[in-house]
This record gives sequence, C-alpha cells and structure tokens, in this order.
Amino acid sequence: MPRPSRPSPRELAEGWPDSPSADPVGEVARQLALNLRAAIDNRSLRAAAEAAGVDHSTILAILQGRTWPDLYTVARLEQGLEADLWPGRSPGQA
Repeated sequence: MPRPSRPSPRELAEGWPDSPSADPVGEVARQLALNLRAAIDNRSLRAAAEAAGVDHSTILAILQGRTWPDLYTVARLEQGLEADLWPGRSPGQA
C-alpha cells in the first residue's frame, strides 16, 4: 500500500525557511533546515556532503524544503557536521 502523500516542508511555511510556520511539524522541519544552514557555515554543499557521507543534492533539497529528511540522513549530517540539527518539539506541542 503506498504511503499517503503529504505536503513538502516548504508548503507548510510561507517564506521558507526564514518565516515561522503555523504548522508545528512544518516548524520543526524549518528549524532543522536553519540549523543545517548554520552548521554548513562557509563550507560548500559538496564539502558538507562529503563530510557527512550524503549526496549534496540531498542537502540542497532539505535546505530548500523540498523533502522530509529521514532519521538516517539527519544522523549522518549531525555526525559529519559535528552539530545538533534536530530542534526537538515545536513550542506548544503536547
């Protein structure tokens, strides 16, 4: 059975990634993208991708809000970039 379709992260945050999302799940994705952007700092996408062992196009898709990164990818990015990327729950979530 196919997985139901869902909106992309950028569809949940008008002005992605610089404007907050009213959707709590979209906000978590937005914060992760901002954390990733900060962790990359002045490195190129290719250098960051090489450090994390992921494809540079995956990083670009996350930064642009086109994809939902899976846990494997988040863990690889956190290890390779030596940064905590997962923001935790969005404020107001139970």
